[in-house]
Amino acid sequence: MASVEIRAVQKYFGGTQVIRGVDIDIEDGQFTVLVGPSGCGKSTLLRMLAGLEEITHGEISIGGKVVNDMPPKERDIAMVFQNYALYPHMTVYDNMAFSLALAKFEKSDIKARVDRASGILGLGELLQRYPRQLSGGQRQRVAMGRAIVRDPQVFLFDEPLSNLDANLRVQMRTEIRELHQRLRTTSVYVTHDQIEAMTMADQIVVMHDGVVEQRGKPLDLYDHPDNLFVAKFIGSPSMNFLPGVVRQDGAAALVEFDDGTRLPVPARSKSAVDGQRVIYGVRPEHLTLGSESQAIKTVVTVVEPTGANTEVYCRFGETEVVSMFRERHDFAAGDTVFLVPDQQRTHLFDAETGKVLA
Repeated sequence: MASVEIRAVQKYFGGTQVIRGVDIDIEDGQFTVLVGPSGCGKSTLLRMLAGLEEITHGEISIGGKVVNDMPPKERDIAMVFQNYALYPHMTVYDNMAFSLALAKFEKSDIKARVDRASGILGLGELLQRYPRQLSGGQRQRVAMGRAIVRDPQVFLFDEPLSNLDANLRVQMRTEIRELHQRLRTTSVYVTHDQIEAMTMADQIVVMHDGVVEQRGKPLDLYDHPDNLFVAKFIGSPSMNFLPGVVRQDGAAALVEFDDGTRLPVPARSKSAVDGQRVIYGVRPEHLTLGSESQAIKTVVTVVEPTGANTEVYCRFGETEVVSMFRERHDFAAGDTVFLVPDQQRTHLFDAETGKVLA
């Protein structure tokens, strides 16, 4: 196992800069997830860590060694790809053993490592099958087994679950997390799915346009986003964003919305000043039903019962507002609903910069 340090890393493809000075620390044994929309640079960063892309500027260290000029095979990493990358003409056993055979390991050592990995992943009965005889989930287990047998310092996962159906993704992300808890190997996992990030990570790194917007523990990012992008990207359904203006009313600071509704400025947003244009943020589960006082007046457009929760989509002026209730409500389109934000869990962002006011 080893720590990973990424320092001021930049990447250009020709004249186009796709990574813009990224700094990330990954502790020994930590499971770090790089998350962000397509094109944000997360897969390029992973490929630079693996040695599959050159680093234009900056430095990457694995286990205290700078690896910028080190070929992939010398970095002691193992990578699990999105498309499995299995050899179709080889059995499961041979796929898992191939890299060890190339490295001229003893046959007894190879067998011991393959048996251990197949036991961990439940592949013991599949070792003589070919990839075409396996389901998607089984193929992904074989790809992970091929990585495990190498006993690397670092595991790299490049969107390994994106080709699986929804139910299998849930099962596989649990298995990957259990695998990490058993092996405690430093892992870097790339995904665009923030649910995967929230449920699997020790540390989430949110990327956008080649920069790190925020990194930290999953619930820290969920509860304390640094800016509008992180607040919108982390959480499903997304946080609600209501444009308004700060108004000073005597000793009280309020946010005034287009329809004249006024709500208190969140307690942790005291840096807001009179006349400042802001975005008032509140998550769907932090809205409750109430009377007109201290509430926003909305009109129901769609009701989505999911069983465990009821998601209610409303209009507040020109803005869509989503609320989520554990209890069941018999709302219909066109109903007027007064929604009361939990003042201890609301957020205020500067409308110009997008940064949280805290």
